Amino acid sequence: MQLEILSSMTIRNVKSIKELEQVHKLESMVWSPEDTVPISHTAATIKNGGFILGAFYKDELIGFQYSFPGFDGKKPYLVSHSLGIHPDFRKLGIGENLKHEQRKLAAEMGYDLITWTYDPLETVNGNLNLHKLGAVCTSYIENAYGDMTDGMNDGLATDRFVVEWAVNGRGHDNRNINFNNAMVLISTEIEDECLSPGEINLEASSKTLLVPVPSNFQEIKSKNFRVALMWREKTKQVFTHYLNHGWVVTDLIKDPELEGQYMYLLEK
Repeated sequence: MQLEILSSMTIRNVKSIKELEQVHKLESMVWSPEDTVPISHTAATIKNGGFILGAFYKDELIGFQYSFPGFDGKKPYLVSHSLGIHPDFRKLGIGENLKHEQRKLAAEMGYDLITWTYDPLETVNGNLNLHKLGAVCTSYIENAYGDMTDGMNDGLATDRFVVEWAVNGRGHDNRNINFNNAMVLISTEIEDECLSPGEINLEASSKTLLVPVPSNFQEIKSKNFRVALMWREKTKQVFTHYLNHGWVVTDLIKDPELEGQYMYLLEK
């Protein structure tokens, strides 16, 4: 089924109002009607340096990626604002396909850098963004979007990684990380069937630093909200400290010894 969908799927640059309406409808389904971008804004964006890519299967929009131009006072770059996949077509690799098409179109338009944000506790996004695509996290924003009530962010600060993706970049090869010589910055234990964070280390001296995160954060949030809050607070302390001291998050790796745990890799 996956191969059939991917081989029949087409990705194209969305430009008509009719297709923008389809994007708006899918965006409302993925998040909520209150959190969608108005069609008037997306229509203006695609006329001024931005674009929306649509993934279509049998003429049905099943995924989209929305980008707009950014400028930091020194150079322009592309801001990857949102990527949404229809619930019936997730875990098929559509998001990765959209990102590669985004990079290809960005290069054609003259961009050399793409940047976006994501929740570091969502490991599906981390695996795609850092491990598969080869982007890196350069900074951490606390409560980037304020309080949200979209089902995924309820009750938690919307802390986000800021990632940078070179348009001419590449994904990581299979890395042989020496876990024995690495320093783990948060201890973990199983509490009420949930992976729980313990003590944190803000004085590490190793060349390789690892930050553990759970593979099922939304499940933990529904089972034990207190543990979910602990994960947000302790990872925030660790990431803000090390990113402010010259470290960069370069990869996300599945822990080979503990099921349900991933490790972020930090490098100077």
